[in-house]
Amino acid sequence: MPRGRDMEHAGARVLPKDAPISRRAGVDFLAGGVGGEGSVKRIAVVADDAYHGRVIFGRLRLWMDPVKRSGPEAMAVDEWLLETAETPVLRVYGWLGEWGSVGYFGNLADARASFPGVAWVRRWTGGGTVDHRADWTYTVVAPAGETLADSRGAESYRILHAALAEVLAGEGIDVRLSSGAAENGAAACFENPVSHDIVDATGRKMAGAGQRRTKRGLLHQGSVAVVCDSERLASSLAENWEIHEFHPPAEVISAKVRERYAQAAWTARR
Repeated sequence: MPRGRDMEHAGARVLPKDAPISRRAGVDFLAGGVGGEGSVKRIAVVADDAYHGRVIFGRLRLWMDPVKRSGPEAMAVDEWLLETAETPVLRVYGWLGEWGSVGYFGNLADARASFPGVAWVRRWTGGGTVDHRADWTYTVVAPAGETLADSRGAESYRILHAALAEVLAGEGIDVRLSSGAAENGAAACFENPVSHDIVDATGRKMAGAGQRRTKRGLLHQGSVAVVCDSERLASSLAENWEIHEFHPPAEVISAKVRERYAQAAWTARR
């Protein structure tokens, strides 16, 4: 597995136990230089302090993408966002047709065996195999210069999932961040809770993600087993946010699809 700036996060064993997430947990707001000038750092005191979820973006653009896209097009749009975004972005989107995605290091044959009957696309990020017919899919892009983009993989993964867990808890779902003790190596993402994934009170995985870093910043592609409140997640991620409509240039997206995501050599590379 690659290391350093291009390592795709697939979970890391860091903490000794699961830590429950509760809306009753205290939340402190501190001024600080996290995420660039004018941003704030919010430390969410979770249960016994095992986790601290920080809102690290001063500004964020929420794109509730109204266009359902094929797997290759959806991945191309995320790559384009990473290349061009100058402000952190939360993109929420749907899929055109029945799609599954496999992580950068995933095995396509295993994915097909786990979820027969769907079309497949390989992500540029890590993580497991995901059936997108029944999930809620989102992307966070943190441009270079944001503290999140410079954080280690396990830390950025934990921070983003802590924010998401806060949202799920606010919607009445009893969730916690996984310690990774139940990690079993299964290819299917929702059957393999790695460190800092989100699980419910029974240990069932509720959310996972994959990440990739480049010189342009951090790409975090996430999948949730239930529908989330997009605006609440934006509020959990940033002090100030706005709804924004992006218009990916068709020729750029088509070129990325043609040159990478629709290529059989890319999809079946492992």
